[in-house]
Amino acid sequence: MKGQSRLEQIMDYLKSHNLVTVEQLVSAIAASPATIRRDLIKLDREGVISRTHGGVTLNRFIPSQPTTLEKMQRNLPEKQAIAQAAASLVSAGDAVLLDAGTTMLELARQLTHLPLRVITSDLHIALFLSAFRQIEVTIIGGRIDESSQSCIGDHGRRLLRKLNPDVAFVSCNTWSMEKGITTPTEEKAGLKADLLLNARRRVLLADSSKYGAWSLFCVAPLQELTDIITDSQLSEEAREALRDGAFRLTLAQ
Repeated sequence: MKGQSRLEQIMDYLKSHNLVTVEQLVSAIAASPATIRRDLIKLDREGVISRTHGGVTLNRFIPSQPTTLEKMQRNLPEKQAIAQAAASLVSAGDAVLLDAGTTMLELARQLTHLPLRVITSDLHIALFLSAFRQIEVTIIGGRIDESSQSCIGDHGRRLLRKLNPDVAFVSCNTWSMEKGITTPTEEKAGLKADLLLNARRRVLLADSSKYGAWSLFCVAPLQELTDIITDSQLSEEAREALRDGAFRLTLAQ
């Protein structure tokens, strides 16, 4: 078997498995352990994979943020299940911070029966909830990010730092136990960190397809959260990695 063909087989196997061992690759590729290890060293040097104590995983660096329209078309059933589970954490009279994003919009749809104070950076959420008289809506203000149709910048961050909400829900592009919550831009990372800053309950809503990937800027380590709500498609390897966290992990179905 030629080296390039073997490398392609390794890459294909990694794309369909979150974390693999050398022994698994030896069996799947039908090559010797020494050959597989040499191939993995080459891929590691090229920045294609990450090698950990538990095995090997494909690097999933996300350099840019998708638009709201692109996100609306992805994993809708999972987002709806996550939103339904998240709604159970909100009680009548709560002050709630909602980050921007399509999962957050699904959560907003689950909250319309409650009297609440909602503060959000998301224009779509603010307009939607403003139609319900029992919900007091505040939008944080600032410059509008065209990709997400949400507010960014120091104006909104100053407001967030003054708030003490009952619960803050944060979304993300990427998340992992190793790198925490990450995002492609420094502005978004700072705003999301301020959103979580003073909340009594700090909750990440993120579908499982985003797990194991990362972007350039870190928002917060997962250990700073009180809750993580994701969907039941999360891999067993990821569940094992998250099992010892200080947060409560919920797999929505």
